[in-house]
Amino acid sequence: MSDDKLTQLAINTIRTLSIDAVQAAQSGHPGTPMALAPLVYTIWNRVMRFDPQDPIWPNRDRFVLSNGHASMLLWSVLHLTQTQAVNANHENLGRPSVSLDDIRRFRQIDSRAPGHPEYHWVSDVEATTGPLGQGVATSVGMAIAEKWLADRYNKPDFEVFG
Repeated sequence: MSDDKLTQLAINTIRTLSIDAVQAAQSGHPGTPMALAPLVYTIWNRVMRFDPQDPIWPNRDRFVLSNGHASMLLWSVLHLTQTQAVNANHENLGRPSVSLDDIRRFRQIDSRAPGHPEYHWVSDVEATTGPLGQGVATSVGMAIAEKWLADRYNKPDFEVFG
């Protein structure tokens, strides 16, 4: 399979996971995940630095979803990348952060794939973003913190934070 066909298959998989989950829940917004699937695929595969086997790696890039109603984008990507679950003590639990069964229970009570991401419920959810726009402010704060950490702890020829 060519790279272009594989990329399109991945994008379409994000879309169909999102469409199916919203349809099954009879609640949610499929339009935004469908439209933004190519963007999310590109960011996660060509821009972001992250390790799905170590979702708490300190120098990872963070993906903050400001429009929580499009959360199926995040659940799809976490499932497809097989991002691992960690507990509150940052111990790897040896299971996916978001399983296909979690996606099947999208927006249901006690689901690990709620309608809006909640910090600490699922690995790689970096912040709870309720009101629209809150995620933008949170992202800026995280970037400032990362810059501060880099200025404080990076040494010549030893970059801890980049």
